[in-house]
Amino acid sequence: MKKVIAAIVLVALAVVFAFVGCKQKKEEGADIYRIAVIPKGTTHIFWKSIHAGALKAQEELKAAGLNVEIIWKGPLKEDDRESQIRVVEDFITRGVTGIVLAPLDDVALRMPVKDAVSNGIPVVIIDSDLKSDDYTSFVATDNYVGGRKGGERLAEILGGKGKVIMLRYQEGSASTMNREQGFLDVLKEKYPDIEVVSANQYGGATTESAYQASENLLAPLRTADGKLTIDGIFCPNESTAFAMLRALEDSDLASKVKYVGFDSSDRLVQGLRNGQINGLVLQDPINMGYLGVKTVVAHLQGQKVEKRIDTGSAVATPENMDDPKMKNLLEPDFKKWLNE
Repeated sequence: MKKVIAAIVLVALAVVFAFVGCKQKKEEGADIYRIAVIPKGTTHIFWKSIHAGALKAQEELKAAGLNVEIIWKGPLKEDDRESQIRVVEDFITRGVTGIVLAPLDDVALRMPVKDAVSNGIPVVIIDSDLKSDDYTSFVATDNYVGGRKGGERLAEILGGKGKVIMLRYQEGSASTMNREQGFLDVLKEKYPDIEVVSANQYGGATTESAYQASENLLAPLRTADGKLTIDGIFCPNESTAFAMLRALEDSDLASKVKYVGFDSSDRLVQGLRNGQINGLVLQDPINMGYLGVKTVVAHLQGQKVEKRIDTGSAVATPENMDDPKMKNLLEPDFKKWLNE
């Protein structure tokens, strides 16, 4: 009987110690915020700027006494949906505190986000929307408005008339689809003398695929003497804008057609300065990454956050590109935060 009682006591003590140990472990890790930031890709300057903004938020939150760790991981190419899904699933398994996600596809990422939330991991969506209500907040440019701004700029420099084309990005990317729709809508609503000759071609996820698509799009629009039968071009993101610029240069057509792009890079800024590009619709990716992290941490601390947060957009032109505010958007200082 004594042996039985002793055994019961030992089991009881083991349970108590296990409970105390688990409780202590939970308390020790309770104020550690491990935030996974998952971009669409990792090569474009836009995503490097998102990363910089996330690290800026991490530093600011640490200065405020919070233990925040940013874990940055995403697919290499911006068309690798399966890779991004695996990244999200891996972070769920690892038990991160929160996720900041730029979904590659507005449908394909719904279930991984649902799974994260079901596992107690809040998700803040950035850059591109998701057809879901499971996320905590959507922090992004109003892309539809950005597309309208691109259309307004192109119409302005064309004097409200002419023939234009648009090279799309890729299907499933909500951010660029909204830009494309905004561009088409503003021309249809306000500029009846502007004809959209082509708006159904896609550049794809890489600059090389977009370059090939640009060449294919321009080829039938050239006359026998090499001139273009169109007056204006719009491209909805960094990779298509850069690829189209390359195609125009290679055909000796740069500066001979009005051209408006979206986003920024060193080469696009150079094109704006030398008159090959007439306008760039700019987001604020550093602010987007910054607010994405700040928003998910605020939610984790029990604060109320807005369901949608607009990070704004502006149009850079050759005339205003050296204004301090515009210069900061054109050439974001991401290297400072990434130690490049």
